Amino acid sequence: MRRIQSFKSCRFFEPYFYQIARGTPFYPTSTEGSHLFITHRQYMHSAKRPCLQEMSSVKIGTHNGTFHCDEVLACYFLRQLPEYKDAKITRTREPAELAQCEVVVDVGGVYDPNQQRYDHHQRSFVESFNSLCPEKPWVTKLSSAGLVYFHFGRRILSQLTGLTQDSRQLEILFDKLYENFVEEVDAVDNGISQCDGEARYTISTNLSARVGYLNPRWNSDCQDTEEGFLKAMVLVGTEFLDRLDYYQNAWLPARAVVEAAVQTRHQVDPSGEIIMLAQGGCPWKEHLFALEKELKVEVPIKFVLYPDQNGQWRVQCVPKGLNTFQNRLSLLEEWRGIRDDALSQLSGIPDCIFVHSSGFIGGNKTKEGVIEMAKRTLLAS
Repeated sequence: MRRIQSFKSCRFFEPYFYQIARGTPFYPTSTEGSHLFITHRQYMHSAKRPCLQEMSSVKIGTHNGTFHCDEVLACYFLRQLPEYKDAKITRTREPAELAQCEVVVDVGGVYDPNQQRYDHHQRSFVESFNSLCPEKPWVTKLSSAGLVYFHFGRRILSQLTGLTQDSRQLEILFDKLYENFVEEVDAVDNGISQCDGEARYTISTNLSARVGYLNPRWNSDCQDTEEGFLKAMVLVGTEFLDRLDYYQNAWLPARAVVEAAVQTRHQVDPSGEIIMLAQGGCPWKEHLFALEKELKVEVPIKFVLYPDQNGQWRVQCVPKGLNTFQNRLSLLEEWRGIRDDALSQLSGIPDCIFVHSSGFIGGNKTKEGVIEMAKRTLLAS
């Protein structure tokens, strides 16, 4: 599995950023840890590449004037594919010029993947992920970014990660990156309010606003948007790769840990309502809720056990949902706010450390101790 190099704490030169925006592969020969370092030779090489790439006859068409995050991201996505990696981006609204482009996004008034046309502004357009693929839950109207991601996203992710397009891991990443990256861009571009009560989609980047700031100021002497558009492609590309790196190399491994714990939960307690993350705590809540549905867990899981950084153990209650502090079952009320020996004497469980005053988490010096704390709470419920 190819690891996506992190952009954080890296030293980049501006021509190298333009290389990224153009979709040129960037596999360095010199690395240190997980960070990317650019040698002088690599810098000089990358500075020359954009001039060579202008010779490509393949064209991606989009509109000129003020740019928005959706067509910037759509162009970036296309540039990650071999057939478009050196493509010239033609920014125009002239039908004759757009007709000369192999693919057109966010302009032209046509959505037809057979003709490689991906606009969403026409009155007849109502497509969402769910309408194009009923197995997917997202009903947010697609922008050009979502359209390109829907049709090319698996190929793009395969190109960037080395995973095969039909692998389960890639499909999980495909869904996650739409839900937590692309859908926000779709919704903002289409003017969809995030909520009238429960949130319709997740805002995790504010990327659309940051792309908007790269347009010329209203009172600037120069209203040329070409340079800003290229900078915007660098911005969205950098952020997309950083998010992909996190989901592939941190979020996805955590899912595997939680899935293994759910599968073996009856070994911890016959009730099946307690899981153990024996290797230590990891982000588990989102994965647990998804896996309970996927694995058709009939009795909801109530407690998660894991060792902390000091080698002691925690018992944490599973909340009723991702955005609530209410628990499916809280630790016993009489234990809450009590610590150490007083808690051990009250509960009859040796080596207790604490139970939080709200009852959502407790601690014990041993694995056996937290198991017993969870079991006693289950028995009393």
